Amino acid sequence: MLIRGGNAEAPMATEAEITELLNAATSGDAAAQDAAYALVYDELKRCARRQGAAQNGAAFTPTALVSELYLKLQLGNLGRIANRRHFFALAARAMRQITIDDARRRASSKRGGGVEDFEVNTSDLGATTAEQTLDLDAALNALFKRDPELGQLVEWHFFAGLTFQDIADELGCHERTVRHDWELARSYLRRAMDAK
Repeated sequence: MLIRGGNAEAPMATEAEITELLNAATSGDAAAQDAAYALVYDELKRCARRQGAAQNGAAFTPTALVSELYLKLQLGNLGRIANRRHFFALAARAMRQITIDDARRRASSKRGGGVEDFEVNTSDLGATTAEQTLDLDAALNALFKRDPELGQLVEWHFFAGLTFQDIADELGCHERTVRHDWELARSYLRRAMDAK
């Protein structure tokens, strides 16, 4: 899949060009960092929108999630990026960490932490409270130990908002396979959360 930056007049960039820019950015090239971010920004925002940020008027909008993601990734601190798939795996992991950090803040707030509240929609996997979101994180960590590919699928689809077709394209398999694996992963996570 090719990625277009926010400028509608900009030419499409190839995966190799984006990877080259991302790697220049990780080496500290500020101009490359800005260019790489511009190229992946729109796709990251679409992913955040699909992820469900800002459901029902919550303060954590897709734009805010991508901004948080940018700060968390700090392209200059990533190390070598192999390809688009590797970058989006890193982005998915960072979005998961942002979601879990949010759940910890909300749980702390309930105990008098006084932190401003914002929400990321985790209800699709049975987590509707901050505590359940933390349980989801623990279940996902267990799933990663048992089956890393299923864990990555959950991160990509649920936390990064990639569609099943996007994931199938990245993995070189059929969308039905991804949907089947998603149901397996979701079932495992729900059982693990119910066992708590």
